[in-house]
Amino acid sequence: MMETLSPRSSSRGRAEVAHTELKLEDESFLTDDFLRQLINVGEVDILVGLPTYNNAKTIGSIVQTIQSGILQAFPRDRAVIINADGGSRDGTPDLVTGVSIDDVRPASNLYALRTLHSISTKYASSPASGVAFRTILAAADLLRAKACVVMSPESATIESEWLSKLLYPIYRDGFDLVIPTYRRHKFEGLLMTNLLYPMIRALYGVRIREPYTPEFGFSSRLGSQFLNQNGWNDGAGGAGAEIRFALAAITGGYRICQSFLGARDHVERRAADLVPALRQTVGPLFSALESDFPVWSIVTSSQPLPLTGSDQEVLLGPMRVNRKRLREMFSSGVAELESVFQSILSPTTLAELQRIARLGEEKFHYSAELWVRTVYEFAASYQKSVMSRDHIIQALAPLFRGRVFTFLTENRNVSAKDVEQNIEGLCLEFERLKPYLLQMWKSRE
Repeated sequence: MMETLSPRSSSRGRAEVAHTELKLEDESFLTDDFLRQLINVGEVDILVGLPTYNNAKTIGSIVQTIQSGILQAFPRDRAVIINADGGSRDGTPDLVTGVSIDDVRPASNLYALRTLHSISTKYASSPASGVAFRTILAAADLLRAKACVVMSPESATIESEWLSKLLYPIYRDGFDLVIPTYRRHKFEGLLMTNLLYPMIRALYGVRIREPYTPEFGFSSRLGSQFLNQNGWNDGAGGAGAEIRFALAAITGGYRICQSFLGARDHVERRAADLVPALRQTVGPLFSALESDFPVWSIVTSSQPLPLTGSDQEVLLGPMRVNRKRLREMFSSGVAELESVFQSILSPTTLAELQRIARLGEEKFHYSAELWVRTVYEFAASYQKSVMSRDHIIQALAPLFRGRVFTFLTENRNVSAKDVEQNIEGLCLEFERLKPYLLQMWKSRE
C-alpha cells in the first residue's frame, strides 16, 4: 500500500501543501474538498490529468486503459489520476472515480505494488480547457509529481502504451515536454499543417508537428514554472493554455521531444467550429509573439526534435470534403469584410486576394507565398491592435478556408511523400518570409 498523508498523522504534509498553495496567484482557485483529497494522496511519482465534460460514453473505458498502462509500465511507482471536470451533468466524475483497478488486473495479469488513487474535482459549471489544465498543474505541483501526462477523455482509440510513450522520456530520460505525433489522414489537422506548425517552426526554430494536442507529457519543473508565471488572470491566460505551454517550453530552454503514438480517431468538426479553433490556437500564438519577441526575433533556422518511435505517418484514403463550399465562403468573406481587411492587410495583399476571389474553381489558387504574407500581416496587425483582436482572428477564418481549398486541390491525388514535400515547402516559405514579419513588427506604424 502507498504511504499516505492523513490529516491526523502528517502535519508536515499539510504544511508543505499550504506552503505550495501560497505560490498560486489565486488561493481560492482550488476547493477545500479537493485540497483534502490531495493531502490524503501525498506525494506521487506519476500523475495522469484527465479533463472532462459530459464524457460518460467514453470515460469508463479510457480510465481502464489508463489504469492498464500504469500497471504495465509503472507498477512500483506512486500514481494518481486527477479528474478536472467542467460541470458534467451525465455522471462523468463518478465514472472516473468508480472504475476499480481490480477490473483491469485479471486481463493484464499485472499487479501494482502501491495504491493507485483516482480523485475528481469540479472546477466550474461549464467547460474551459485552460482552467482544467491549471487545476491539473496545481495538483501536480502540490503532489510534487515527477512526471505528468494529460489524456483526452474523447479518444476511442487510446492505447495503454500511450502512457509509457509519453512518460518514459520524462521519467527516464530527463525531457520536460513530450509532444505526440499520430498516423493521420492527409486532410486531417489542416490548421496544424497550414499555419501552426510552419509558423511556430519559422519563428521559434523548433519543428513541433502537433503544437496543440489533447495528449502530452510534461515534467514537474516545467509544470511548476508555467503554473506560477503564466498570467492566468490577465484575461488571456486561460485561453489556449496548451499552446502557450508548448511555447513556454521552447522559450524557457526546456528539453522537448516527440513520441509517435499511432492512429488516433478523427473527430468530425463542423464549419462553425473554425472560429473557436482559431481563438484557441492562433489567438494565443499571435498574443505570445509580443512577449516572446526577444527569443523568436533572433532565430534564423529551424531544427528537428528528438523522436521516439516512428515518424509522422500520412494516410491517403478517401475523405469527403466540400471544396466548393470552402471556395464560396472565401470569396464571400473577401467581399463582405473588405473594410476590415483594409485595416489588417497591405493594399498589395488585399488586391491579390480580391483577384483570386473572382476566379472559378478550376483557376483558383491561393499560393503559399500569398498565404504566408497574409498570416504575417494578420500577426503584425494583431500586435498593433488595429481593431478588436478577436475581430482580427475571426476575419482570418474565410481566408484560411481559401488556403485549405488550394491545399486540398494540390494534394488530392498525390503520394504521402508528396504531401510531406508540399508541407515542407510551405514551412520553408514561412521561414523565407520571416524578415517581412520582422520589418512590419519593428515599424509599429
